Amino acid sequence: MKYLTTKDVAHKWNVNDRRVRALCEEGRVEGAFKVGKTWMIAEDASKPYDARKTIKNIYYGIDFNFIEIDLMKKKIDEYRPLSANATRSLREKLIVEWTYNSNAIEGNTLTMSETKVVLEGITIGGKSVTEHLEAINHKEAIEYLELLITERKYLTEWTLKNIHQLILKEIDDDNAGKYRSENVTISGATHIPPNHIIVSELMQKLFAEYEKEWNDYHPVIKACLLHGEFVKIHPFIDGNGRTARLILNFELMKYGYTPIVIKKDRRAEYYEALDLAHTTSDYSKFIQLISEFLIESELLWLRIIN
Repeated sequence: MKYLTTKDVAHKWNVNDRRVRALCEEGRVEGAFKVGKTWMIAEDASKPYDARKTIKNIYYGIDFNFIEIDLMKKKIDEYRPLSANATRSLREKLIVEWTYNSNAIEGNTLTMSETKVVLEGITIGGKSVTEHLEAINHKEAIEYLELLITERKYLTEWTLKNIHQLILKEIDDDNAGKYRSENVTISGATHIPPNHIIVSELMQKLFAEYEKEWNDYHPVIKACLLHGEFVKIHPFIDGNGRTARLILNFELMKYGYTPIVIKKDRRAEYYEALDLAHTTSDYSKFIQLISEFLIESELLWLRIIN
């Protein structure tokens, strides 16, 4: 692999050297690293999308009333900080149910009770190594999300790739944390993900929009758009669904909402709502579904802490 300096890359991309160095500092140049005070950039590195540009995508069906959800959140907030017992009980229940359902949606055959046992470090006979790793990795990804929330870290392309790397750790290390280099289809969906050649640019545009254009939306809307637009791009060869459900909950948790569990038994409804959003930009059914799961989550929390 041949590496170039920021001056070389500035000439190649037709921008000034200072701009290239700023992009490297922001972590927006894939694979760039520092040797002393000098940035080294792979010769085939793609020019990042200019996030300073305004993006105005239009989404339909996002006019929702979240009064019930916000009132329950307010009640939960009145009990914070929660007792150690309540915190432990809710967290243990969440990790098992979230891990079980998210993996089951993707075809993992571990039952809820088997998932719990695997997360306790016990091997289940008759189940594949991959299924065990999917459970263990998902728990580690949740713990990484919790760390990001605790440390008040932002979701970036770099943290997103870290989440995905945890999901595919020891399952597919060659593709873990890396955008796909081939085209894919989504089984049963009308929407066809974009050509792999433009995935990196589309992900940069998504994060620019997420950081600049969605801040006036209600947090539930923002979380739904993040999940939906991420899956629409389908940037990874595998693990997109699990990663999408993780970043959706990251967004909810960041704003103090309770994390949700998208249930396996509503998988068809979930996929249909996503496909509608991807083909028409109508998010009404998806937001309605996520709102129902959030209300269910908040009711559970209130029952436990009351």
